[in-house]
This record gives sequence, structure tokens and C-alpha cells, in this order.
Amino acid sequence: MYVLYCADNSLYCGFTDNVQHRFSQHQHFKGAKYTKVKSRHPLQLIYWHEYTTKHDALSAEYHFKHQTRPQKERYLAERGVLLKQFH
Repeated sequence: MYVLYCADNSLYCGFTDNVQHRFSQHQHFKGAKYTKVKSRHPLQLIYWHEYTTKHDALSAEYHFKHQTRPQKERYLAERGVLLKQFH
């Protein structure tokens, strides 16, 4: 599971078995539809966590995506990621 910080101040969460490759795809507008929008670039990979199973990674992605923005920021802050440094 990984989180990208987008130039429009939004967050994108996804999952993959190769974070660097997937991030490269996003950077080259070949990732998800959400990150193909030019105004969201440049993108920054701000957090990732490796899970033992695909199920656990998908569950983490689902739970992250269904939080409010303040909850997402708190989740990231608890893991040492402060969004202020990316503005």
C-alpha cells in the first residue's frame, strides 16, 4: 500500500507489489486515471508499507481511502509523515 501527495494537495492511495515501478508509471501518466490529470503533477511518493498478503494490502488501501482528510493526515502523521513538508 502506498500514498502519493499530488500537486493539487490531494492524496492518492493504491497498492502494488512493486512500489517504485508503480510510482514510475504514475509519473509518466500511465498509472490510474486519477494521476493522469496533469494538474496533479508533480507527484511525490510520501508513504508505503509492505503487507504480508494481498488481502491485507487491499484492506489497508480500502480503509485509508474511506477516511476523511483529517483522519488520513492523522494516519500519516502517526507514521512520521507530516504533510506540511510537502506544500
